[in-house]
Amino acid sequence: MPELLDERVGFVRRIGLFQATAINMSQMCGIGPFVTIPLMVAAFGGPQAVTGFLAGAVLALADGLIWAELGASLPGAGGSYVYLRQAFQYRTGKLMPFLFVWTAMLFIPLGMSTGVIGFVQYLGYLWPGMTAGQGDLVGIAVTVGIVVLLWRRVENIAKLTVVLWTVMITSVLLVIVAAFTHFSPERAFTYPAHAFELTSSHFWTGFAAGLTIGIYDYLGYNTIAYMGAEIRQPGRTIPRAILSAILGIMTIYLLLQIGTLGIVNWQDMLDPHSTASSSVASAVLEKAWGKGAADIVTVLILITAVASVFTGLLGGSRVPYDAARERVFFRPYGTLHPRHRFPVLGLLTMGTVMAAGFLLGRHTDLATIIQLLTTVMVIVQALAQVAAVTVLRRRQPGLHRPYRMWLYPLPSVVALIGWLVIYGYADRNAPGRHPIEWSLAWVGAGVVAFLAWARYEKEWPFGPKRITEEYLHSSDPACTGRAGGDGREKGAGGTAVGATDPG
Repeated sequence: MPELLDERVGFVRRIGLFQATAINMSQMCGIGPFVTIPLMVAAFGGPQAVTGFLAGAVLALADGLIWAELGASLPGAGGSYVYLRQAFQYRTGKLMPFLFVWTAMLFIPLGMSTGVIGFVQYLGYLWPGMTAGQGDLVGIAVTVGIVVLLWRRVENIAKLTVVLWTVMITSVLLVIVAAFTHFSPERAFTYPAHAFELTSSHFWTGFAAGLTIGIYDYLGYNTIAYMGAEIRQPGRTIPRAILSAILGIMTIYLLLQIGTLGIVNWQDMLDPHSTASSSVASAVLEKAWGKGAADIVTVLILITAVASVFTGLLGGSRVPYDAARERVFFRPYGTLHPRHRFPVLGLLTMGTVMAAGFLLGRHTDLATIIQLLTTVMVIVQALAQVAAVTVLRRRQPGLHRPYRMWLYPLPSVVALIGWLVIYGYADRNAPGRHPIEWSLAWVGAGVVAFLAWARYEKEWPFGPKRITEEYLHSSDPACTGRAGGDGREKGAGGTAVGATDPG
């Protein structure tokens, strides 16, 4: 088949639109909304918390359009690594892609660890006598099991993902149906006094916290972009999968949030000893259809949690692969499994960090983990990609773009404002944890590591800038679905193909 890459060389393009959308949606709508609805209510102080999910949807759509344009025109393994490498190589060499991989090895598995935390949290509904130690052991076992499930060929994983996606959709729809069969509009739409007082600093602090939680729930719309080298017809598939997943999950989240608030008193969600605070979906089912139905759907929610972590680790493990092949990261990360063609060391490393993040989160709180991983992601990935779209349009106007962002540059401006709000309010929403300081420290350490690496490899600033415009000079394979869009299958081998930057 013309769209399949020689398996002796690299990845194989075997994932179609339906599977790509299922991967994104499974990652987006995992355990997230089931554990963050109480956090959202706490942030806003009432049922007006639905505002947070709406704000998160707007930011996800704006940022999703950025991912869609970049993913369609630069469909390589690693997603942001490829985009930042192409956009910023002209002035800072390989600094930005190096920093992205450095931070991604932390924030991607930390994000997945929150899914395992949610799994154990909901398991407590079925196992009320579970001790903290037993919960820790269960979480580690789940992490190991997911790594084992990913130890196979990508086409088999794609089929399994569709099955998990079906379970996810079923569990969410059951919760929504149960909620609306006993829905109380008065409970859902009766707001506390001054709930929407826009002149109050309390409102905006709560809004920023809610926006952070909301975008955390939507994260995953970019999962398929990390697997760009394994997507059939990426120029069409990646934008459609991203936008379809966002719109579908937006509808599901709003129904889920409003339905839950219409059956469970929001004050109960603030009580740490109530079922509504730890397992709100189970509380909905129990109120609507009884304990037996709640137990059954809780099992489906547990499977949904596994599906989310599964697809997130699937995409994330591909991130260091492309960088390693270009010698911008440790070279062993550029090796694929000889039979199953997946990056072995990337999967094992992220699985290990995910286990450590799970144990850390179990002894702090979920909101703090969300703040920490979000700030690290924002400073290197989100803000940099907003700039990357404009830089690439200016630096590589001849790049084939099968998809162009709608209403450019408006989505970039909306995304920029949203990410700055999240970052600027991070310390206020995690008092005593200092997520901004930690993110800056981690990036600073990454700069030091980059300088050490660059000196050893004799790269900029200790050597010439090496410009690699392989997507620009390829004969459109990146957008037709034929492999080879990154140029490496043509003998480049990940080495530089250009000259030093004349500027």
